[in-house]
This record gives sequence, C-alpha cells and structure tokens, in this order.
Amino acid sequence: MEHHSASRGDSAGGGTAVATRDFVEVCIPAQGAYLSLLRTATAGLAARLDFTLDEIEDLRIAVDESCAMLLQKATDGSSLTCRFDLSPDALAITVSAPTLDGKPPARDTFAWTVLTALAGEVDALTDEDGRTVAITMVKRREGGEKTAA
Repeated sequence: MEHHSASRGDSAGGGTAVATRDFVEVCIPAQGAYLSLLRTATAGLAARLDFTLDEIEDLRIAVDESCAMLLQKATDGSSLTCRFDLSPDALAITVSAPTLDGKPPARDTFAWTVLTALAGEVDALTDEDGRTVAITMVKRREGGEKTAA
C-alpha cells in the first residue's frame, strides 16, 4: 500500500473532478479473496475524512460492487488497483484492472444503478492501452460543497 501527498486538481478518472490532498494506492491480486483489504482501507480512509457511518458503509459496498464488476472481466493472473484520492470534503475511489475485452461495464444494469446510488458520482472508462478498465466513484461528505467538473 502506498500513501502520497499531492496537490492535484485534475480529474480522478475523467468525468469527476476532486482537488486532491492525499492519495493512497492499493494493488492486490484480481481475486475475490482479497477484496476485504479494499473494504477495510475504504472504511478507514472514509472515517479519517469524517464521513458518517452510513456513508462509510455505502462506500464499502460500492467498492465491493465495482470490484465485482471488474473481476468478472479481469484477465487471469492480473492485479486490481484501487486508488483513493482524499480531499477535505470528498473521497474519490478509482478501481482498475486489465480486462479480457477492454469494455467498461454497461450503465443500464441493476449493478450500475446500485453503484450510482451508493457512491454518488460514478464513471467508467478504458485506459489508453485499450485493455484496462477503470471505475471511478466520488462520494462527498454530507454538507460538503460540490465542485464543478
């Protein structure tokens, strides 16, 4: 697990902008057995930002759901990378993995609807390599101001 301090104002995945204070990146084998590490990291970082218990639980479930979407399509023996961008009023989480087809998850599914309801701002894209798919979620603290994308 890596932790970095940064002052970035760029987008954490394309469509959702968050002014980043710090970021943490975790890389695990693309296997369901390791997802508990990401759920724990999510809860710890969200608690550090003073999210409510309900918001923390929503984020844990959202990370789990986004990982499940990617694991279905991940190439054998690959890694799943989860980057947490922390700002004073928001947590942006980007989960990515190399996939078999390079296609982002469909947005017209029940799973995508659940993910959007839990995380707030959600986007998915394929990296320049044409194989790695990333799902980015931005959860803002209650009372936190939304910045223009």
